[in-house]
Amino acid sequence: MQRIQAQSSVFSVAKSEGWGPVNYLQPIPGIMTREKIQEHITNQNTKFHLPEDPKGKKENLNSERPTRVLTETRHSQREDQSLGKTTGLPTTKLAEKRQRTKTLFKKFNEMNWPLDIRPLNKTLVQDNKWKKTDETQEKRRSFLQEFCKKYGGVSRPQSHLFHMVSRIYVEDKHKILYCEVPKAGCSNWKRILMVLNGLAPSTYNISHDAVHYGKHLKKLDGFDLKGIYTRLNTYTKAVFVRDPMERLVSAFRDKFEHPNSYYHPVFGKAIIKKYRPNACEEALNNGSGVQFKEFIHYLLDSHRPVGMDIHWEKVSKLCYPCLINYDFVGKFETLEEDANYFLQLIGAPKELKFPNFKDRHSSDERTNAQVVRQYLKDLTRTERQLIYDFYYLDYLMFNYTTPFL
Repeated sequence: MQRIQAQSSVFSVAKSEGWGPVNYLQPIPGIMTREKIQEHITNQNTKFHLPEDPKGKKENLNSERPTRVLTETRHSQREDQSLGKTTGLPTTKLAEKRQRTKTLFKKFNEMNWPLDIRPLNKTLVQDNKWKKTDETQEKRRSFLQEFCKKYGGVSRPQSHLFHMVSRIYVEDKHKILYCEVPKAGCSNWKRILMVLNGLAPSTYNISHDAVHYGKHLKKLDGFDLKGIYTRLNTYTKAVFVRDPMERLVSAFRDKFEHPNSYYHPVFGKAIIKKYRPNACEEALNNGSGVQFKEFIHYLLDSHRPVGMDIHWEKVSKLCYPCLINYDFVGKFETLEEDANYFLQLIGAPKELKFPNFKDRHSSDERTNAQVVRQYLKDLTRTERQLIYDFYYLDYLMFNYTTPFL
């Protein structure tokens, strides 16, 4: 096992001897291999496109920097929509309002992407017991920053601003932005945000459904452009990640090994239909009993019968860590320690501690390295390698150890 380092030698990857075509149950063209990811990484020309204006003309608000133009999507056209609905305003007021909108887009267009990393404000940390945690945190921040400087084109070439921030939760009182990574402690993090918001007295009184379906928390894409701009530049931005292989197995166990009224009929039925020969009628009808190997065939298929899901999507596509420079990088492997240090940094109430209970299926063993090995042993060496290739960027960005393949 070797520690992955973000340096050019990492990308000189030779294929192992004896590798042949992937013999899945059906042809799987266009698998995202490490070589394709490498080509993607080295594409430094990240573009953000503005759609056509109402007159049908594309307006470049900053013609000197055409490769750094941010997108105003349909979802984000709040100012122009309000103009269209308003009647009776004097022409001058309409013009002024439209000009303010253009000026705001110009500010976004002139932003340095990625956002500059800022030193953590440690004035609220009250004792010395966090010294080691702080040193680890600084190393993580520095590692990610250096990786992104060297391989800055890691995000998709065409990204919409509102999509980029759609997984980020907002807590205004303590000025926090938290990017949600499912299966990396996100349920308990949402409980923390609800307590900080004054929505609950304790994290232990908040049910799973209240956390995920209560609509109590605000997301960054729910603000207008000025609100997004201000918060990205002034709030403390945090992301918590997890070993990609552990996170993948955890997601599979949670969604497919227990009754689930959404994942079985939506994902399970489609997976069984495409990847299980001679499937019985019951399995095809209810989608229950998906095997891990079948799930992996789905994951690696560029023509999936059903789309991706945030629970196994890459962190690089959920949180855009090379465009949004996070001030704090926590890891599931040291979750309680990292989370409680972060709460100190942002001045949370002293009595508020990160909860350590398992959100669901509490009787199940937590997904750890040993559990992961049990699932991986049913896969071929080629399949294990392709999973690693699929999550290659996440392994590199967050300096995770190469898994046993």
